[in-house]
Order: sequence, then structure tokens, then C-alpha cells
Amino acid sequence: MSAVDMTSTGLGDLLGAWWPLALTALLVVAAAMTVTAAAAWRSSRVAVVDVTWGVGFVLAALAGAVVGVAVDGSDGARRWLLAAVVAVWGLRLAWHIRGRAQGHGEDPRYAELIGVRPEEDRRAWFVLGVRKVFVVQAVALWLISWPVQVGQALPVASWWLVGVGVAVTAVGVVFEAVGDAQLAAYKRVPKAERPPVMDTGLWRYTRHPNYFGDACVWWGLWLAGGLASGWVPGLATLVAPVAMTWFLVFATGARLLERTMAQRPGYPEYAARTSMFVPLPPKRR
Repeated sequence: MSAVDMTSTGLGDLLGAWWPLALTALLVVAAAMTVTAAAAWRSSRVAVVDVTWGVGFVLAALAGAVVGVAVDGSDGARRWLLAAVVAVWGLRLAWHIRGRAQGHGEDPRYAELIGVRPEEDRRAWFVLGVRKVFVVQAVALWLISWPVQVGQALPVASWWLVGVGVAVTAVGVVFEAVGDAQLAAYKRVPKAERPPVMDTGLWRYTRHPNYFGDACVWWGLWLAGGLASGWVPGLATLVAPVAMTWFLVFATGARLLERTMAQRPGYPEYAARTSMFVPLPPKRR
């Protein structure tokens, strides 16, 4: 598409078309987190929120597609394409996390963050869980879904960017799915028969292929949803993939996990030769 097409959407046009979908996504996310908080109260586990993380994006994307069509009356092929892509990613992630969490107690990260156990003071534990986990994740989920919201609210300015974005997202989903499958296969081997650190397959090139894949998913959705709607929508939604990458690398993802993994025998040597995030050929020993 031409430069005129890419710059034709101004800030006023963006906000006018975006706000119904932004409001819809906010209400959907709030409802999903409210239900999840109730489930956490019953199960005494804040970690149930991890399943809602993927499902929440799917619900917001599906609701956005429906509202987008209702607002302007068009069929909006990109709306349903974005919803389908998010559904593939989000449902796979939710299913994987649900299966991984079965039979396990509270996630140590959440236990450390909250600082109070439910058996010690159930009310304080729940209030802190809502404030430090559910509200924070609800806001993050809504913010990170901005490119999808915008892509479902505005006409397409560049279909080739949509194609590139979907391709990048597909790469991300493959990295996540394959990395998770390889790690699950490694964990099924008895400890006495497996190496102390997983360093084969994708894990040979990056210490966190699933986190890298997650980042690719949201950079791809930004290309297909935000930037493919024009330069103004692209700049307005750039915070979404940047925030997601920051969370994955520095906040709740790789860096936090590295603190624990660094104490495992063989991990410092593995870390010395393997890229932390972006896949790279391993360094020579």
C-alpha cells in the first residue's frame, strides 16, 4: 500500500473507532478475572490465573470481532483472522498450563509475591492476591491486547503487513509449542537417567524458547493489527509488544526464573554457552 494509505488514519479517527472495542475488552477481562478470583478463593491457589491469561485474550478478541462488525456493519475479514490467531495461541497456552499445574500446589512466585499463606490469614491472602496479581494481570492483559483491538476497529491499510505479522506470530506459536513439548518430554525421563539441564532441541539455542515464542506472537499481532492499520495506530499500540517483551525478559519471566535455575548443577555452564532469549548458535565450550 502507499504512504497515503498508511497515514490516512488520524488520532481522532483512531480514538473514535477504537473506544467501543477497548471498553468491550476491558469489561470482558474484568469479568474473566472476577471469575478467576472466585476460583482462587475456592482452591486456595492464585496460580489459577495463569490459565485465564491465555483464555482472557481469546475472549477479548472474539468479543472485539463481534462488536467491530456490529459497530460498522462490515464483515471485516481481518477481525476474524486476528481472533482466530489469538485463539490458536491462547487456547494452546491455557491447555498446556492447566495440564502442567494439575497435582501441584501454589506457584512459588505468587507465594513470594503475596507473602501471606491462605492458612495463615485467608482474607489478607485473598486481598493481596487480588491487588498484586489479578488487578495487575487484568490491566496488563487489556493493555497488551491493544493491537488486536485496533486491528478489529480500523480498516486495513497494508495487507502485506498483516501477512508478515501472521507469519511472525506463527513462528512464535511454533517456538512455544515445540519448546514446551521438548521440556515435557525431558521431565518425563527419570531424574537418574536424564542430564541435569535441558540443552537439546530449541533449548540448545535459547534458554527460554517458550518466552521468545511468546514475544514473537505479540510482535506479530502488533504488525498485523496495529501497524497494518497505519502509522498512527502502530505508534499508539507499540507499548503492547514492548510491555510484553519486558515482562517476559525482565519482570515475571526469564530473569526471575534464572535466579532459581542458576542454583541447579550444570546450569551456569549451560547459561555461559546458550543465549538467554533470542535463539543463537551456542558458544564454543
